[in-house]
Order: sequence, then C-alpha cells, then structure tokens
Amino acid sequence: MTVPVEQEEYAHWVEWGTWAGLAALVAGFLAYVLEVVEPLVPHERLPELWHLPVEHYAAQTGAPRGWDWVAQPGWGESLCMVGIALLALVTLACYLRLVVSYLRAGARLRTALALAQVLVLLAAISGLVA
Repeated sequence: MTVPVEQEEYAHWVEWGTWAGLAALVAGFLAYVLEVVEPLVPHERLPELWHLPVEHYAAQTGAPRGWDWVAQPGWGESLCMVGIALLALVTLACYLRLVVSYLRAGARLRTALALAQVLVLLAAISGLVA
C-alpha cells in the first residue's frame, strides 16, 4: 500500500514540530525553574496562590491571561508558554503545508478543505471561537 505524499509530508511536519515544541517546553521550564530568567511570581509565593481561582490568582499576581503573555516575554513563565504555543501550533503549520501541496497538485477541493481548516484553527487561536 502506498502512502500519499501529502500524508508523509504531514507526518514529517508533525514529527518535526512536536520535537521542536517539546525542546522549547523543556528549555523554557528549566529556565523558569532554575530562575535563569526572573519569574513574574516568585517561586516561594506559589504554594500560597495555587488554591486560588484563576481570576484571583491573576488579580494578585498580575499574571497575563490568554495570549497576553506574548507581550511580556521577559518573565520566566512566558518561556514555558513558548513551548506550549509551539505544540499547539503544530497542526496549523501542518495544514498550511498541505495547502501548499494541494495548490501545487491542482487539487482545488482539497485545497479549499485544508484552507477551511486553517481558518477554523486561526479563529480558535484568536479567541473568537470559545
């Protein structure tokens, strides 16, 4: 049984993106835990804050919500979020790659379906769709 080229490309991009995301996640977490970059919330304060609902935690710490962490790259917590964001964006990158492949192959229906999926993912990322 032959595997279509698009499936192989998709699998390759998933593999590459997953390893890149995991590497960024581990590096960011180590930098956060070892305080290579100063954390927004000092580690010694965390036990007193863990029990709080997220709204209270954010109010007491000034922690960013949603994508606001992107505007605060100087904190250790933000480094952890980079890996999570990369992992979350792997599917989007894979579908964008499929769009290119389908366009080159002249597969209009598949291109349209892949583009529709990209739009759905972008809407979800933007927070428009909850």
